[in-house]
Amino acid sequence: MTPHPHDAASRPAWAAPPGKPPLASRMMRATWRGLPTKRHDVGWEPGLVVPAADGSPLVTDHYFPRAEGDFPTLLVRSPYGRGLPWSPMYGMLFAEQGFHVVLQSCRGTGGSGGRFDLWRNEPADGRAAVSWLREQPWFTGTLGTVGPSYLGYVQWALALDPPPELKAMAVQVGLHDPYALFHEGGALRLENALAVGLGMTYQHRGPAPFLKATLRLHRRLRGITTARPLRRAYVSALGEVPWLDDVMTHPDADDPYWHGAFLGEAAERLTVPTSLTTGWYDGLVDQTFQQFARLRRAGCESALLVGPWTHTSALQQGWPAVFAESLAWLRAHLCDEPAGLRPSPVRVHVGGDGGWRDLDDWPANPVTTTWFPAANGTLTEPAPLPSAPPVSFRYDPADPTPSVGGPLLSRGAGPRDNRVLEAREDVLTFTGPPLTEPMDVLGPVSARLRISTDTGRADVFARLCDVDARGRSVNVCDGLTRLRTSGETPSEVTVPMSATAHRFAAGHRVRLQISGGAHPRYARHPGTGEPAVDATALTPLRITLHTGSELTLPVEPAPSDADRPDVK
Repeated sequence: MTPHPHDAASRPAWAAPPGKPPLASRMMRATWRGLPTKRHDVGWEPGLVVPAADGSPLVTDHYFPRAEGDFPTLLVRSPYGRGLPWSPMYGMLFAEQGFHVVLQSCRGTGGSGGRFDLWRNEPADGRAAVSWLREQPWFTGTLGTVGPSYLGYVQWALALDPPPELKAMAVQVGLHDPYALFHEGGALRLENALAVGLGMTYQHRGPAPFLKATLRLHRRLRGITTARPLRRAYVSALGEVPWLDDVMTHPDADDPYWHGAFLGEAAERLTVPTSLTTGWYDGLVDQTFQQFARLRRAGCESALLVGPWTHTSALQQGWPAVFAESLAWLRAHLCDEPAGLRPSPVRVHVGGDGGWRDLDDWPANPVTTTWFPAANGTLTEPAPLPSAPPVSFRYDPADPTPSVGGPLLSRGAGPRDNRVLEAREDVLTFTGPPLTEPMDVLGPVSARLRISTDTGRADVFARLCDVDARGRSVNVCDGLTRLRTSGETPSEVTVPMSATAHRFAAGHRVRLQISGGAHPRYARHPGTGEPAVDATALTPLRITLHTGSELTLPVEPAPSDADRPDVK
């Protein structure tokens, strides 16, 4: 019988090279606490050249356990370089735990040849990397993938046509839909676009160029985000980034430009066990929920962890939990060591001191409650009288309503005090009475609004806030939608406000916040019919909220301590 090419007896002998990981990586690794005990010393084989699908040389580093025996392999493909923090976080940490780690720079980044493209090359280049792995004497035929953000996107790209060796995936704060990264509800997610442009263009060049560009963008941010026209204003901070100009100027998801970018179909038929991790204030949190829903519908073994994190803090303060989650998943499916898996497929952190909650599925099946905003600024569960007067505000794009916290990719993400924002005349607030007992909101939140405008067009931003006994208003979740109206007749629009797991404590109040935008998180609506990136004229507009609008909250009874994993 012909031996299988991955059988130990059929593989050529491999002599491990003597190299150690870079000194900077070892120094960073030495500073981390709260991680699993190291199992192995780590070797390093840098600067390997792997051919891309078109033959372009992709520079690749190989980390490995310095020990006898066979170990599974993790493929990590990145446009952000192979140095800090990727070398210690993925190369060293996973090799310490008994994995070969192949850390590869995508085309046009980190010294690799070819030209970087935001999505078109990744499926074929991922398959090319696996073809190369099959020729390596240390490759056993057991493969996993792991990584965050765009490193998650390349995992979905490989999963479009998964190779038979792929046995597990661990997608951390990852995306599958580039269009949704840059556009939401018809509006440009401007702050995301600039953050992605910065990271993709400079991070792979090393810490010094990346820091310099970050500071330059910070200094020039106001001028860039208020430029008229907005198109190409980023050049003063980021230089020429052709793909960034393209994504900003193609606002229609059906535009042929976006053909092939969406990878959600991979999850719809996947059989590879997949772990998903995100944070409530991650700019990609909704994409993670969509991935999980598709995997569950496909019957694919999957797990979901949602922490109290932003896109970046999940890889910083949250890293011990995120790493432990991914490591347990990969060990279970690549090493046949399932002891580290938790019994429930879903674990979420409930904000407002609700602690961690284990669930059988997401979303859960709570009771849907409806709250109604009234003209006097109250938010009530009984509907107001139909004759109640509407309430309106003036939105001026020359002084756009600022963004405060929320789910972002940048450092401004997270829960924030909204009191200064809510004191503005262009922000409406509707506040419920003090709660007599804790109320847990678990699941998707939305607002169905009846809106009219004096110009026929507007953006509407809706936000759920938790108001404590001192009056401090903290954002929980939110969303924005662009709409068209006709005369004084109100148009009905539903604003998806993402999802949450949040406990409103006794004595706290529920607040619905309504405004005409959140700038520079979203490009400001110019008040005219011009696209936001091309607008040179700005026209103020009046937005009126009519009776019959409502906030929908999925409410679940607060659990006992016995149901909480953090108090067991």
